[in-house]
Amino acid sequence: MASTDSRSRLQQQPPDASTDAPAVSLRGVRKTYGEVDAVAGVDLDVTDGEFFTLLGPSGSGKTTTLRMIAGFELPTEGTVLLHGSDVSRLPPYARDVNTVFQDYALFPHMNVGDNVAYGLMVKRVRKRERRERAADALRMVRLEGFEKRKPSQLSGGQRQRVALARALVNRPRVLLLDEPLGALDLKLREEMQIELKSIQRDVGITFIFVTHDQDEALTMSDRIAVFNQGRIEQIGTPAEVYEHPASAFIAGFVGTSNLLEGPVAEAITGSQDRITIRPEKIRIEPSGSAVGPDECSADGTIRDVVYLGITTRYIVSLDHGGELVVVQQNLSTSSMEALAAKGRSVRLVWSRQFTRTLEGSAGMTNQEVTV
Repeated sequence: MASTDSRSRLQQQPPDASTDAPAVSLRGVRKTYGEVDAVAGVDLDVTDGEFFTLLGPSGSGKTTTLRMIAGFELPTEGTVLLHGSDVSRLPPYARDVNTVFQDYALFPHMNVGDNVAYGLMVKRVRKRERRERAADALRMVRLEGFEKRKPSQLSGGQRQRVALARALVNRPRVLLLDEPLGALDLKLREEMQIELKSIQRDVGITFIFVTHDQDEALTMSDRIAVFNQGRIEQIGTPAEVYEHPASAFIAGFVGTSNLLEGPVAEAITGSQDRITIRPEKIRIEPSGSAVGPDECSADGTIRDVVYLGITTRYIVSLDHGGELVVVQQNLSTSSMEALAAKGRSVRLVWSRQFTRTLEGSAGMTNQEVTV
């Protein structure tokens, strides 16, 4: 854990900063390239000290939004405010933010200490203060004692933390992170998700994180804004976005979900409205099993089985048409037992509370049901 002295030095704020306004506010922000709206009117408030994630697929507008907060792009319309001050037309160096990029952009000929202190040297901060602040920043990211090493002597995760320290040393009130874990392998990325959230909690400043990875967003965020086609479709905590998706897009993009509507949905719920059920909420029972008064059910045949070690994915063709995917933990099931279920007639059962009705009209045929 970081020392109290290190944390307080990194959190020093300008005396005229507004403490009541959100850390970041976007009002009607739009970015147009020719006739294309990269960001099509975004309103957003990020509170001070929050770990806030902009989540969406490639081309959804999340990175362009981050770049407008940073000042690398100017909005075509709308206002960007940092702690209540309009910075919409200010250059990046005039905004109290720093950005961490995916490629880290460390100077290979400089050691770690000089890389971290480089921005302070450009600002003509005295050498002794540069050294102290660089040491504080490295301590915050658990790299104390690494000052003399070159970037080539570090692992990918360590280089990522050096880039983070270089941003923190400038004492920004808002730190912007543009897919900083994208270059790491899966195991290291998962470790750094926990590490990054812990660092943010220790430092106590606002992090705005851009990613297309749903697991990253769910693991680290206090709140998530889900982007689609230049707009925000939903803002909420990870649990809210996952358990109560506001649209079919969110249900399918954040995690894995089953989407049904039309005659297939009507056979299950009595309504043709579009519904979603998460695969892990469904249990597999023997064909003809009794169903409780607060439960939904669907009969079908296991068409395919995918054994994934920790879990098994069952693809079930429904008697009324369409398919449902079911995911179960292998608590006491071997691979042979799981694979032997293929072709078996079953009844799928889940609590009615896990059936979510989504926006959008019905009208899909049985063959068009999306899983």
